[in-house]
Amino acid sequence: MRLIIVESPTKAATIKKFLGENYKVLASYGHVRDLPKSELGVDVEKSFEPKYVIPTRARKTINALKQELNKTKLVILATDEDREGEAIAWHLATALGLKKGYERIVFHEITKEAILEALKNPRQIDMNLVDAQQARRVLDRIVGYKLSPFLWKKVARGLSAGRVQSVAVRLVVEREREIKKFTAQEYWTIVATLKKVVEAEPQSFEAVLIKKSDKFLDKLEIKSEKEAKKIIDDLKGASYQVFNVEKKEVRKNPLPPFTTSTLQQEAWRRFKFPAKFTMSVAQRLYETGKITYHRTDSLNLSGMALGIAKKLIIDNYGAPYWQSRTFKTTTKGAQEAHEAIRPTHPNFAFSSKDRNEEKLYDLIWRRFVAGQMKEALFDATAVDTKAKEYIFRANGQILRFDGFLKVYPIKYEETALPPLEQGENLEFLKLNPLQHFTQPPARYTEATLIKALESQGIGRPSTYAPIISTVQERNYIEKDEKKYFQPTEIGLVVNDLLVEHFPKIVDIKFTALMEKDLDKIAQGSKGWKTILEDFYGPFSKNLEQKYNKVSKKEFTEEPTKKVCPKCQSPLLIRLGKFGKFYACSQFPKCKYTESLPQNVLGIKCPKCQEGNIVAKRTKTNKIFYGCHRFPKCDFALWDKPVNEKCPKCGSLLVEKYKKVKCSSKECDYVKS
Repeated sequence: MRLIIVESPTKAATIKKFLGENYKVLASYGHVRDLPKSELGVDVEKSFEPKYVIPTRARKTINALKQELNKTKLVILATDEDREGEAIAWHLATALGLKKGYERIVFHEITKEAILEALKNPRQIDMNLVDAQQARRVLDRIVGYKLSPFLWKKVARGLSAGRVQSVAVRLVVEREREIKKFTAQEYWTIVATLKKVVEAEPQSFEAVLIKKSDKFLDKLEIKSEKEAKKIIDDLKGASYQVFNVEKKEVRKNPLPPFTTSTLQQEAWRRFKFPAKFTMSVAQRLYETGKITYHRTDSLNLSGMALGIAKKLIIDNYGAPYWQSRTFKTTTKGAQEAHEAIRPTHPNFAFSSKDRNEEKLYDLIWRRFVAGQMKEALFDATAVDTKAKEYIFRANGQILRFDGFLKVYPIKYEETALPPLEQGENLEFLKLNPLQHFTQPPARYTEATLIKALESQGIGRPSTYAPIISTVQERNYIEKDEKKYFQPTEIGLVVNDLLVEHFPKIVDIKFTALMEKDLDKIAQGSKGWKTILEDFYGPFSKNLEQKYNKVSKKEFTEEPTKKVCPKCQSPLLIRLGKFGKFYACSQFPKCKYTESLPQNVLGIKCPKCQEGNIVAKRTKTNKIFYGCHRFPKCDFALWDKPVNEKCPKCGSLLVEKYKKVKCSSKECDYVKS
């Protein structure tokens, strides 16, 4: 009997289907050893030696696996092929005491062919990959374990700092400040509506002013309505004649197959799937053998996959739609030996009881197939029309051949212009001045934040989702009503403290260089303890100095002109883990607190009739709405109330799922 150990029971069940009775497949249920929760677990005095323990949840699994060792001739470690999977294999071998008599196999997909091929080509555990994972884990533990108590003392208890997460928060904070500093500039465009002079049904079109006296107009050239009207006055009585017609073929190429980050980005854009949710759905698809490994930054595709795609496209859409393509990976440090995310059997139909699995699989399938199809062809026309010294331009395009758009539709505008010739006179209909304002950069979404992290070299395929999930769980960033990220009050303060006193921790270039060092460890060109030594000395010294230099009041208190109604002492604006609030300056002698105006909804508590409804947060960072007199009054709602009562039962109305409904579970009233 041979024993194969994988991470999850789903993966185990899938692999078991491909093998005979000589194999038993069991799951480790993830990591079986980790650093202890109750202490640093890293001996900084002795070469940063980590102290690994078997967590309580993993002890039962380890004991069960040890019992199986007596019944097996060979143990095969078949954990995932990335650094994390390699580390799990190493921890398993150590925890089970496997000094000899075990093999390590890897595969990009869970199919019969891939598993059998992997079994024919076993290898040893790659300690370079293990060391890269250990270095990341120890680095993150040192930063978190050493810096978090500093935040407790200087800001608020319960806070924590993350090496990479802090950089993500900084990106969101800096974007928010860019937006707040932004001053909109007014500018105008002038659009002419023109018509081809024909006896048949006339066809009008619009052209935008682009030139004056052979000089291209800058976007902000026409700065006011007065300037726009002056141009319109200049054009009174002008004749409009076609000055130039330019026709060309425009080719639009398909996008490459998905990597982890582009899958997360597209799933957010198409379905509003959070990155963490996308990865959990992709995990199920991978473990059930539907897609290749979902943690990858490579764009490579196997020859077998390309052959299947060719046959599928020719059989279903015709030979003119097929074109063999390879894509070059541009991500620095990408794992070129891996494959992009693709369906394992693209020629087989897939259906699932889980609608989200179907949606994500369909997206992956279409992106992969489209990448092996011909480009889409458009006939584009640009028509320049002259009126006095002014030139107006109209652009049009018509789809001539859909190519990859047959399976992976994307937004494009099709605009038909009438057939026009140079020198042809046009009938003038009207001039329309349009007012515009320059727009600030948009807040980050899940998609754009992941793209920013990747472009800056921050994180790797396995870390994007945990980064974004963690900074939200810690209440450092949150989503607004349109699902855009904005920093919380506590996030702003923690970021400013780190930027001022621990600049390397939140420095984007430094963090990106650290990622490169981790890649060098994985490649075997750098020792993993070397980067720890380089980092820890300066970090530890700086931390020790800041304990005495940084004042808590500097970041957590603001004076006000308000007076405490209980003891008449001055009120301060204090910062807690869940935001700012008014508090008496004589705390703890006087424990009076009051919500800030922006958190008060202006709605009287329907239960006690004395308090006001205010926005609050739970310990897990969920927003709820309750009476400010808590605990004297325990009225609370999860949904945001509106200052209006239900006409049927008298309860407060709330906003829920873009509707206004009654807050009472017994009432079905919905406001039309």
